[in-house]
Amino acid sequence: MSNQFTAMLAIGCLICASAFGASQAAPAELSAEQRGAALNAIVTTFEKSYVFPEMRPRIVEQLRAAERSGRYSTEDPLVFAERVTEDLKNTGHDKHLWLSFDPSGYAIASSAAGENGGEEALWQRLALREHHGLTEMSVLGGNVRYLRIKRFDWLNDRTGAVYDEAMRFLKDGDAVIIDIRGNGGGAHAAVRYLVSHFMDPDVLEMSFLEGSEPPVQSRTLEHLPAGRMKGMPLYVLIDLSAASAAEAFAYDVQQFKLGELIGSKTVGAANNNRLLPIAPGFILSISYGRPVHPISKSNWEGVGVAPSIEASPTQALEVAHALALERLSAKQDVSAENRADYAWAKIAADAKLNPVTLDPARLQRLAARYGTTSVEYRDGTLWLTRPDREPARLTPMTADGLFAVERVDGLRVRLTGKTMELLRAGAAKPQVLPRG
Repeated sequence: MSNQFTAMLAIGCLICASAFGASQAAPAELSAEQRGAALNAIVTTFEKSYVFPEMRPRIVEQLRAAERSGRYSTEDPLVFAERVTEDLKNTGHDKHLWLSFDPSGYAIASSAAGENGGEEALWQRLALREHHGLTEMSVLGGNVRYLRIKRFDWLNDRTGAVYDEAMRFLKDGDAVIIDIRGNGGGAHAAVRYLVSHFMDPDVLEMSFLEGSEPPVQSRTLEHLPAGRMKGMPLYVLIDLSAASAAEAFAYDVQQFKLGELIGSKTVGAANNNRLLPIAPGFILSISYGRPVHPISKSNWEGVGVAPSIEASPTQALEVAHALALERLSAKQDVSAENRADYAWAKIAADAKLNPVTLDPARLQRLAARYGTTSVEYRDGTLWLTRPDREPARLTPMTADGLFAVERVDGLRVRLTGKTMELLRAGAAKPQVLPRG
């Protein structure tokens, strides 16, 4: 991560030491001397570099008052970290303020040399093991392309190539769904790289303020190896677990009107933070800067980013998919072939949104032989058996007897009680098989 776009990281993202590998040696108990030294280091850090100078004395006084009262007099490093975190958040009302007991992260951060080297080392292993945060890509029905971004990782001279591959994949779609539900944040460099694909070049995307320093500008990139997707139908899935850099991307989509935000409001953590090792095994997250968006002249700290279309987080993908198909089908210049493809996919998307349950007695009545194909009722489910094929489960899609065929997206079955209709994607008419 470059100094210019240091990570806007997830709330609590480093609380679990196992995220960075095997546990390192760390004290099982915290001595009074270790507590005092840790608290002194935290206080010094806030006095020197917290983003809001007017808040520094208040936070320091709260920490010292808690120390005098004996609130931190515990031998358990986890309890110590929890209490410090609670006091930081309650005083600063800043969701990027926290202390975690993370021996593995501390060991990595402490051993790395150079400015920001420790923080970069913390994230390098995660980036390499989880494909730089781009964890899932798929083609949904109707050629709607889906990308899951678990975290906005960024390694200079490496992550960009991974994004290029993903962008080429998305670019061949008719619409794009980017899923950042549960994405706790990461590097703004990754956000800038991603959002640049949906915008004109050299547009002011965000400014970052740090104390009395001149603002640092983030502008959309002029050269993108995968090309741009400006105007591509874009749907971004968000939820209450999307934070920080993930919110920055959602905020760009909202403010620049690049697409729809679907799901629920995000966390509301906007400030830029650094991760610092605190002996004997802690990681301190402290805000050093704050973003200002060129459209709103503000940011999303404390309020989150609201969706344009509210949906349960568990159904946001299905809502986005169904909406994308509906809007694609409504376009004037759509070919008959594509419109049929969208309609086929829309039935499946609607079935996921509104699952159909048929009465067991009705299912039993539909079980029969149809030509060389048979439908059997077993354990409350219908099974389709065709010559030289493995049995496939039939899942109801509509109340009038349309079923999806397990493992075969391009085939559906309609059972009327008298006939079986085999419907194939792209076919003008179904194949009708009489019962018996």
